[in-house]
Order: sequence, then C-alpha cells, then structure tokens
Amino acid sequence: MARPKGPSDRRAAIVAAATRLFAEDGYDGVSLRQIAREAGVDAALVHHYFDGKDDLFAASVALPIDPEALLADIDEQAPAERGRFVARVIVRLWEGPQRHALAAFFRSTISSTSRSRLLAHVVRRRILTRIADGLPGDDDERELRASMAASQVVGFMIARYVVRLEPLASLPSEDAERLLAPAIQRHLTEPLPRR
Repeated sequence: MARPKGPSDRRAAIVAAATRLFAEDGYDGVSLRQIAREAGVDAALVHHYFDGKDDLFAASVALPIDPEALLADIDEQAPAERGRFVARVIVRLWEGPQRHALAAFFRSTISSTSRSRLLAHVVRRRILTRIADGLPGDDDERELRASMAASQVVGFMIARYVVRLEPLASLPSEDAERLLAPAIQRHLTEPLPRR
C-alpha cells in the first residue's frame, strides 16, 4: 500500500482503514496501532487527527451530529423527565437544518450491513449509556430499557422523516414531540413485563 501524501490523504486513509477494520472485527477487536498500520501511517498521526478511538469510530461511521453535544444536558434530567428530553432533542434535530443530511445518513446506513453494525455500536456506547444512567434496575435492565426506547425513536424517525408516513409526517412538530415523549418514557421507567 502506498503511503498517503498530504494531510487530507492521511486523514482519509486513517478513516478508510478504521472503517474496514471496525466493520470486520468490531470496535473492541481493533486497536489504534492496527488502524495506523493498515493506513500506512505512524500511530502518532492517528492521535494527531483524532481524540481517541471513539472519535475515530464516529468519523468512520460519519455521524452527521455529535452525540455528546446532542445529549449534553441529559445528566440534569431526572429519569421521569428523560422521555420528554429525548423526544424534544430528536424532533428539534430532525426539524433543523441537518434534516436532509440525517435522512441521507440514515438511508445509507440501513442499506449497509457493516455500517449498520458500526452505528449500533456507536449508539450503544455513546448514546444509550448516557440515556440509561440512573434508570431503574440493574445494568442489564437499564440497557434493555434504553434499547427499547431507542427502538421507539428509530421507528419514529423512519416513519416521520424517512418514509414520511401520514398523518405522522404532517403533524406539527410540537404535536409529534408530545406523542413521542410518553412512548419513550414508558420504556425508560415503567415496570417491565414479567418473564
């Protein structure tokens, strides 16, 4: 493999190598040194362009938004208020200027098995753990609650913004947010059905 020449070539080579390795071996199965080797660059260069493995992982999935910024205030929300908070964030995000980029990202991700796997890992590590913190139950229950809430959010995003299912697609954003919030909240804090 030829060594990348300029800064944009080196960064692109690192992201391309990371995307391949993460898709093949998963997040935990890949080291930054492996990525550097695969990209044909010095390991220090990976740290020059990226703040760490999570940052590089997010770049390899090409998230159109920063999950940390999106959920910056979630720690201040009581568990009983998280459904409303998440619904507000989701609706405002999709109603904003990034709507088309989000739709394109969503379509390209769900049509690719490797990108879907990468996205699932990012969502689990960087979003669901933040939402689940402080919820009722043990670690397994909190993870289940957060993933059920995520299924509600993903279904909502697909129906309203990607497929544009009516009448949901035409509802005013305030109404859509009001309808989504209790559905998310139910998964986060209401008693789970017994096995």
